[in-house]
Amino acid sequence: MSTSAAQSEIRLVVLGRTGAGKGSAVSAILGLQDSEQGTDAVVIQECSKHRGEAAGRQVVVVSSAVWFGSGCDPEERRRHISSFISLSSPGPHAFLLCVPVNQPADGEAEALDVLKMLLGPSAVRTNTIILFTHTDELEEEEPLEEYLVTWRKDLQELVEACGDRYHTLESRRGEPEEGKAVEELLEKVEQAVRESGTQHFSCALYQEAEERVKGRQVEMVRQRRGEVSPEDTEENVTEEEMAAVREEAERSVGDLNVDVEGMFPSAGVSPAPSFLWCLWEKLTGWMSWLPLRREALLGALVGLFVGGPFGGVMGATVGSVATEVGRRKTQKTK
Repeated sequence: MSTSAAQSEIRLVVLGRTGAGKGSAVSAILGLQDSEQGTDAVVIQECSKHRGEAAGRQVVVVSSAVWFGSGCDPEERRRHISSFISLSSPGPHAFLLCVPVNQPADGEAEALDVLKMLLGPSAVRTNTIILFTHTDELEEEEPLEEYLVTWRKDLQELVEACGDRYHTLESRRGEPEEGKAVEELLEKVEQAVRESGTQHFSCALYQEAEERVKGRQVEMVRQRRGEVSPEDTEENVTEEEMAAVREEAERSVGDLNVDVEGMFPSAGVSPAPSFLWCLWEKLTGWMSWLPLRREALLGALVGLFVGGPFGGVMGATVGSVATEVGRRKTQKTK
């Protein structure tokens, strides 16, 4: 890849937990069918890199495997980190953190903390955009912004940590169609880059990765030429020769100098899921096929946590009051 080509393309790194919608996000950005890009179940196993054109721009999207959870094996974690950094070298223009709106944000808050430790605070504050997914779980007439402000302080805190940058690629009534949503996302990426005052994000790890990639490119070109002299340098290799082996070199640089043990002291130890987390998963699972509104869910939660006959009465009361408030609010806006 030539230097000019690297500067003209937009590089994105898509992060997110299992099932967060990374595969769908990549497909939407590049205009692929899900079958062309692969489902989340496949994408999370290894980092993957995709090229295409979106909104008149050349775009590179790197979908990262899940490496920031506490249950990841240390060596696997180091390999995944090294992979997504090498594949997005010399540095991405933005990190897109996929966040499901229908789940608690504890895992995403942890991901942002780890990203800060790994790449520095500016990686989050300046170069990360929250990409909300599963917005079809919201009520049809409820705007995403209103949902965040009214119901989800945890999601609002994620947005604030990322310089108030967020987006969604999922079309809902009154919101842009997918093609327009992609164009608006890329405009937000370009705006973030302008505000950062840099060509793209960079840090010590990305600089190390780029040096290794270039070294491997030179080695591979020399091998293709049938040359064995170690005196050949990057200056003796053409841009076309370097570009031809770029992605192969990116995938073969090996592990970077990442202090996994120091950054993740509990790596490899997967704590038992909390009662609250298990309860949340069950409730969201029920909501995926039961015609429940959030008001009813709120009442059910109150009843469960208070317990006993009194809890049942209180839960029913809270649910009824919340339903009535929602009904009046809807009537008022009509």
